[in-house]
Amino acid sequence: MRLLGAHLSIAGGVSKSIERGVSLGCAAIQIFTGFSNRWHSKPIPDEQLCAFRQQRDRLKVIFAHNNYLINLASPEPVISSRSHESMLEEMERAQALGLPYLVIHPGSHLGRGEEEGLQKVAQHLNSLFADTRGSCLRILLETTAGQGSNLGYRFEHLAKIISSVHSPERVGICFDTCHVFAAGYDLRTQQGYEKTFLEFDRLIGTSAIFAFHLNDSKYELGSRKDRHEHIGQGLLGMEAFRLLLNDERFAHVPMVIETPKGKGSFSGGLSEDKRNLAVLRSLIRTEAFPSLPDESL
Repeated sequence: MRLLGAHLSIAGGVSKSIERGVSLGCAAIQIFTGFSNRWHSKPIPDEQLCAFRQQRDRLKVIFAHNNYLINLASPEPVISSRSHESMLEEMERAQALGLPYLVIHPGSHLGRGEEEGLQKVAQHLNSLFADTRGSCLRILLETTAGQGSNLGYRFEHLAKIISSVHSPERVGICFDTCHVFAAGYDLRTQQGYEKTFLEFDRLIGTSAIFAFHLNDSKYELGSRKDRHEHIGQGLLGMEAFRLLLNDERFAHVPMVIETPKGKGSFSGGLSEDKRNLAVLRSLIRTEAFPSLPDESL
């Protein structure tokens, strides 16, 4: 069974994300555990934690993404300190929910150079892991498109961070299809797909991939622009997703969409998610999925 799903809102309480996931026929979902654009979020209330725990078995995998302000590669002392504190809070909330993974962007070096930025990321992770000894939470470094001074657009960047972390068993990779394509790795043909994953396996190992973000790309190969598109409607195209969804190496790795959602109600966004998930399901050669609600398509 492919663990397909979506990034879903926690509006109304974290357990609501599970209800939304079930309505989509998801096997996996990704959530924010707090605000996506603020340094600090309050601890999750006990009643919400209880409701979440009671329902979490309705899905196979639930994992989190940290807030977008965190930059562990920042050379600026104030931003570096805030990022560290905010990251620790993110880890504590994910741990409280019993989540297995927390996805993070490696960060931006802001002109100080990639080597220094990568070292800072590893230093922060080593300190965070020391502060959370005994935790089962794994940090997943997300592949990036490489906009501006962002790190993580080369597989070598991710390999460098992992090799510099004292507890590598607490680190893994979240592979974003749009980002990898925009960074210059061509997944559109069998040859390009195999070449990309051979390179990844050589530098890091495909066993280090614990989650996928399935997104098409608004921009061309190597554009270094991070703009997601609906599945099959972008410049990455359908073949890349067909290859990935039928790759047995990743049969049990959760794959969530972060495709565009329209403005307005959550129902509108869920309708778009249903369409994108239906497209992905149609690409799998042999798969049995939970039946979708009657109104899903």
